[in-house]
Amino acid sequence: MTKHIFVTGGVVSSLGKGLTSASVGMLLEQRGLRVRMQKLDPYINVDPGTMSPYQHGEVYVLDDGSETDLDLGHYERFTNGPLTRDSNYTTGQIYLSVINKERRGEFLGKTVQVIPHITNEIKACIHKLRGDDVDVVITEVGGTVGDIESLPFMEAIRQFSLDVGKENCLYMHLTLVPYLKAAGELKTKPTQHSVGQLREIGIQPDILICRTERSISREDREKIALFCNVPLEAVIEEKDKDFSIYEVPLSLVDNKLDEQICKKLGLPLGRLNIDPWRDLLHRLRNPREEIGIAVVGKYAEHRDAYKSIYESLDHAGLHNHAQVRIQRIQAEEVEREGPERLLSGYDGILIPGGFGERGIEGKVESIRFARERQIPFFGICLGMQCAAIEFARNVIGLGGAHSTEFSKDTPHPVICLLDEQKTITDMGGTMRLGTQPAKLEPGSHAANSYGTTKIDERHRHRYEFNNVYRQQFTAHGMQFSGTSPDGSLVEILELPSHPWFLAVQFHPEFKSKPIKAHPLFAAFIAAAVERHKSRGSERGKVLEQQPVDG
Repeated sequence: MTKHIFVTGGVVSSLGKGLTSASVGMLLEQRGLRVRMQKLDPYINVDPGTMSPYQHGEVYVLDDGSETDLDLGHYERFTNGPLTRDSNYTTGQIYLSVINKERRGEFLGKTVQVIPHITNEIKACIHKLRGDDVDVVITEVGGTVGDIESLPFMEAIRQFSLDVGKENCLYMHLTLVPYLKAAGELKTKPTQHSVGQLREIGIQPDILICRTERSISREDREKIALFCNVPLEAVIEEKDKDFSIYEVPLSLVDNKLDEQICKKLGLPLGRLNIDPWRDLLHRLRNPREEIGIAVVGKYAEHRDAYKSIYESLDHAGLHNHAQVRIQRIQAEEVEREGPERLLSGYDGILIPGGFGERGIEGKVESIRFARERQIPFFGICLGMQCAAIEFARNVIGLGGAHSTEFSKDTPHPVICLLDEQKTITDMGGTMRLGTQPAKLEPGSHAANSYGTTKIDERHRHRYEFNNVYRQQFTAHGMQFSGTSPDGSLVEILELPSHPWFLAVQFHPEFKSKPIKAHPLFAAFIAAAVERHKSRGSERGKVLEQQPVDG
């Protein structure tokens, strides 16, 4: 029978439930178990697609086109189980489904209530991941215990163990053990209160994961175990990681968390193989080169807005045995201060996706700087559209070239609305979403990077390159190296005359993993490393030519 692990959080938000859940999933997979991951979010939005990146971070898109929580990015980077729209449910989706059933008369005149109708719907969503090919389902409940919004989810997972048997469920609670500098000691009381709230709901946690800045003494662990009614070995220390998030799984192994889970759920304890992960950390600690990459974006100051891009750059650095120093630069700052002052000295420039006109001219100027200075450039989604605008204006000479998203009356709409988007008025889930195939031009940077001429990548956009301008672009040296299979949509453009100037309409960052960097990110960082080396050799030649005093 499929086993279930429920991960909840207490004391404060942003403790890293998603990262911990992903790490547990990875460890169980490395013991030979088949794992599926799931996130239950308490917000009433149907999905995060219409939410501001400042509030929610990036929207993580799955193969099936689902717009999901950014924690699913952690799941996919750490584990190999398939993720689908059944991997992320929100309060909005749950209530929408129940209301639609009520409108169809499926409740036969009954009064529709939170219990049992909403909780039954939540449990049905959890059951969707079960199957003969699944050993463990890990379900993370968003929010913090005690939140009004999360109460139906807490009640549902409480009932779940009654439905399938306590022996088939494990409750893992992530909590905070803060260090008070004035007192000079760790405080266990917040954890006690958090577990107390869980127990009031009817959930007794089996394992406590304690986030902390300082190591927890045995005495404090014993106190937590006693007052929270868990065995001493079930109090797991998860100390803050200053070096890398990829250390988390290894710290959990050191605390034998995976062994405890297998024992409590009666799962076979297969041989743990995490040598590739240890090798990853070794390369991370011992880079051969150190390079600088400027990420110029609208949301640059907000780390989670481009979470997958930053992770993908790290993966590519590992692939190339290089440490990537990322500088987040606001596109509006480039508009105010100019690219010369802000972008000089970097080994590569990346322009990510986004929505809205703010910062567009800063992105365009950054791309011009990269093109003219022969700096490796990588554009993603809106980054590709800005690259087309820049080339049209400054190379072809199409004054006022723009996207109709930002300038409806532009004389040269090199970027325009997709045909299927022209009659859509709703915003949620209406873009070109999910995995789409593309064909690549043999011998291009893109094809050489992938090692194939057929690819599948994930999309999230409404606007596209205007085919009316294809001939002019080609005549001035731009290559359309990737298109949809029928050739109607531009997927990749690049400059063969440039060391590495490539932009894509899709989101390659959603398919990169720590152990397996995405080919385009790997090639971009390889080009940046080459530029760094050549600049170093040029500096060396200059120094050799300078006279030596004395």
